Amino acid sequence: MSLADRVEGLRARIARACEAAGRDPQSVELLPVSKKQPLALIQEAAAIGFTRFGENYVQEGADKAVAAPGLAFVLLGPLQRNKAKPALQHFAELQSLDRPDLAERLRRLAEELDVTRPVWIQVDLWDEATKLGGCAGADLPALIAALGGDPRLPLRGLMAIPPPEDGSAFAQLAALRDRLQQDLGQPLRLSMGMSADLEAAVRAGSDQIRIGTAFFGERLY
Repeated sequence: MSLADRVEGLRARIARACEAAGRDPQSVELLPVSKKQPLALIQEAAAIGFTRFGENYVQEGADKAVAAPGLAFVLLGPLQRNKAKPALQHFAELQSLDRPDLAERLRRLAEELDVTRPVWIQVDLWDEATKLGGCAGADLPALIAALGGDPRLPLRGLMAIPPPEDGSAFAQLAALRDRLQQDLGQPLRLSMGMSADLEAAVRAGSDQIRIGTAFFGERLY
């Protein structure tokens, strides 16, 4: 199956899910996850209209950002403090914020580099942080306080990788987003759902679906 055919199938699934949920399909972003995918395939996706791609590893994403300056790369997953500077230099957006000390380091570096980078908080409500990263619900106030409303790191939303066996996970995340929006007095987007569960994620209110293999095909390891 070609990349165009896979994309058409994914878009059709999103459209059906949105119709069932009474939502506009344009309200749900399909973010291709290009980890371990060749630049040629990313450029093929760009040729059919995609301009933003998710990457899990700082060095790999940075290399692709340098090679394809017209595209925007989004950092997904855990970010080590010693990779914070290249992450700010090469990624258009960071969905990796999960602890106060990282927020403080990113603030210092953003000022030093004179850059503005939207950030998303990666949340973990299911004690999965040791495997996947993420900020526990109880720790969110401290993390948001560490951001300090810094205009160089505007908070855009919440990202999560919930355990697939937890049927209530998406609803928990949507409720958390709603509470934070009220507390902060600003809209927040929600990035949750992948190929196996995008319908449930859309039904719960996800604004962004992250798709890897089902978009690009098998990864090259």
